[in-house]
Amino acid sequence: MTQQPGNWSDPSWPSQAGQQDPGYPVSGQPIPQGYAAPMYPGYPYPPSPPTNGLAIAALVCSLAGLATCISAPVGAILGHVARRQIRERGEGGDGLALAGIIVGWILTGLLLLLLAFYVVIIVIAINSETGSSTY
Repeated sequence: MTQQPGNWSDPSWPSQAGQQDPGYPVSGQPIPQGYAAPMYPGYPYPPSPPTNGLAIAALVCSLAGLATCISAPVGAILGHVARRQIRERGEGGDGLALAGIIVGWILTGLLLLLLAFYVVIIVIAINSETGSSTY
């Protein structure tokens, strides 16, 4: 390993006179048996599983429920279906599906509370109109 400009060392920097530090494997050198490959750039990472499409749709529908108020329960249900598919197929996106479930059911609950509030206000308004008549 040689000193680079700025007095810092990097094992990938070309060494002088063909000397290499044996403590750092260089690309192309085999790794001895029984040793795990360190996470240096240039070593392949295992591929990540594909993300479940329903998990993405669940989160999008749940968040769209902020504007539409109708798609939130759809997003929550899609999230439940997506989590089942993720467990069965070994796909990624469990966090997206869980976020879709949580946001979807919270927005659905808030929507139901708002509807119940409107119904109570309407019933009170109707009863107060008929009870205060002086004819």
